[in-house]
Amino acid sequence: MTVKRIVANLAVSDPAAVRAFYEDLLGLNVVMDHGWILTFASDATTRPELSIASVGGSGTPVPDLSIEVDDVDALYARAVAAGYEITYGIADEPWGVRRFYVRDPSGRIVNILAHA
Repeated sequence: MTVKRIVANLAVSDPAAVRAFYEDLLGLNVVMDHGWILTFASDATTRPELSIASVGGSGTPVPDLSIEVDDVDALYARAVAAGYEITYGIADEPWGVRRFYVRDPSGRIVNILAHA
């Protein structure tokens, strides 16, 4: 048996209200839209991963999602310009990532990172 995919199902009262965050800010594509559920994807090939954590590292809470990008500094600038709440400023972490936390419109904390 092989796990082929892992999907995070995030409960929100209005999927359309958070669409711009994941579509416009992060550049994800809507691959399924039934009104009550939106599924986003990218063209990148990845392997399934699931993190279990007691802390978020560097004194931060555990984020709801972690999203790796190719240019964390550009995305940080876009998030700030768009007025999204940054809950942990951009930082180089001792475990080899550069990251920041941003709050999505549903209130979830999203860890945006790039490996150094």
